[in-house]
Amino acid sequence: MTIRRTTAMAVAVTLLLGACAAPERNGGSQLHANAAEDVNRLDPAQLKDGGELRWPVDEVPSNWNVYSVDGATGNNVLMLAAMVPGTATQKADGSVVLNKDYVESAEVTSSDPLVVTYRLNPKAKWSDGRALSWEDFDAQAKALSGKAEGYQASTNTGYEDISKVERGGDDREVKITFARRFAEWKALFNPLLPKTLNGSAAAFTKSWADKPLVTAGPFKIGSIDPTGKVITVVRDDSWWGARAKLDKITFRVVERPALADALANGAIDFYEVGASIDLFQRAKSIPGVVLRDAVTPQYTHLTFNGAASSILADPALRTAIMSGVDASVIARALVGGITNGAVKPVGNRMFPPGTKNYQDHSGLVPFSQDAAKSTLDSLGWKLDGEYRAKDGKQLVLRYVIPSPSAPNEQVAKLVQSQLKQIGVKVDLTAVPSAEFLTKWVFTGNFDVTGFRWEQSPFPISGAKPIFFLSPGNTGRNYGHIGSDTINKLYDEATAELDDTKRAALANQIDEELWKIGHQQPLYHQPGAVAVRSTIANLGAKGNGEWEYASIGYTK
Repeated sequence: MTIRRTTAMAVAVTLLLGACAAPERNGGSQLHANAAEDVNRLDPAQLKDGGELRWPVDEVPSNWNVYSVDGATGNNVLMLAAMVPGTATQKADGSVVLNKDYVESAEVTSSDPLVVTYRLNPKAKWSDGRALSWEDFDAQAKALSGKAEGYQASTNTGYEDISKVERGGDDREVKITFARRFAEWKALFNPLLPKTLNGSAAAFTKSWADKPLVTAGPFKIGSIDPTGKVITVVRDDSWWGARAKLDKITFRVVERPALADALANGAIDFYEVGASIDLFQRAKSIPGVVLRDAVTPQYTHLTFNGAASSILADPALRTAIMSGVDASVIARALVGGITNGAVKPVGNRMFPPGTKNYQDHSGLVPFSQDAAKSTLDSLGWKLDGEYRAKDGKQLVLRYVIPSPSAPNEQVAKLVQSQLKQIGVKVDLTAVPSAEFLTKWVFTGNFDVTGFRWEQSPFPISGAKPIFFLSPGNTGRNYGHIGSDTINKLYDEATAELDDTKRAALANQIDEELWKIGHQQPLYHQPGAVAVRSTIANLGAKGNGEWEYASIGYTK
């Protein structure tokens, strides 16, 4: 399971790697990610016109509004991105550029107060015939401001700093004034959703529960079969940009253990290998399929529940638990067979290894069973037989995992085994994958759980919904963990326009996150993708975003 951790929803952390395509391969025992992308990039003019792409997903969205608390999932983001606008897009080399299909220009027109002025593409229009306008920006800013009653938003970051959105010289000019400086303003309005969705709390919460009612992209909804768990998007002939090469894309829910069989029998056309050595090995034996590999911004972690009523409410207890988890062992066990052992635990939640601002802070809570045992003893959790107890209550953690999912189950069992060695009991609770996020993670119904975050090129605004603790608004901080220190650092970093100073503040935030035991980072996800060799502009996208209109089949 992947949850995008971005304000821009679909962009990733910038990695300082050259943009080059790796060669096709389907042999060898391991892959080595050393390219920014590996997608069989071809000029769309060289591709066939038409065809269907069959795309596996984890679940049918329970709400197509990706800004709602129950709609902010990776699968929802990737499907909706084929159908709605965004002001910016990220390339494989990590650069962020304007999306000219929707925005002609965007610039700072005042620094004090901060004012940003957008000029919209005059051809851009919604599927109901209405042109994109300043009113869509205004409605979204108000809906995500955190001030409007009844809006259950997954993020307020950046929008809460906007004082007003105004019409410029005409409806296509948008003038945004910030009450507080928001340095990463390019992260906002990605995606941009229509004013009809954001116009009222009822519409925001429920109107897109079944399907997106208004779109503006190269594809539009064709059909949704919630029983068969199949969603089809079709080429939108009213689209003003480059005409989509494919006739349609069919998104089909496929459980991860069944991905290789589905690819082999033609039910899907590619899958992400992830941390599954089985899916990796199976891909090499499927005729007409190649393995593509690139860097990835996704990392796997353990999320703790630190709510006041949780057994892990005490930060000292959380960091003791972290000391008892050997992330290096878990990383090697899960992805060492795919990466030839070249994997290191995640040391920073803001910046990945290889970027100039990366600092490994994992030494603040190093693996040490002795230190973990000593802290647990000092907290009053004494050994009582095989496990620890305090005041007659046993130290038991309920670890919720999606099922079926072999990698998640393997991580959970390794954590269970490691924590047993320090006297902590871990009970594994397997829940259906389709319900894992909406009924368990989003509601805080766990002590420990795990999934993947996708990092952002905007480390402050991208991560703030996860790590900022805001009373009454969970955002994506599903464990309800934070501190005044972290909140103040975020406030300072959000207003800091100097890139170097802002990066330093981001690293201070990461240090504080280690100190309070916000989460336990484990390993970066391998970027390998198994895909049919006849498909172009699809594969291991690394840090880039899918260019849906350019995906197609070779002639």
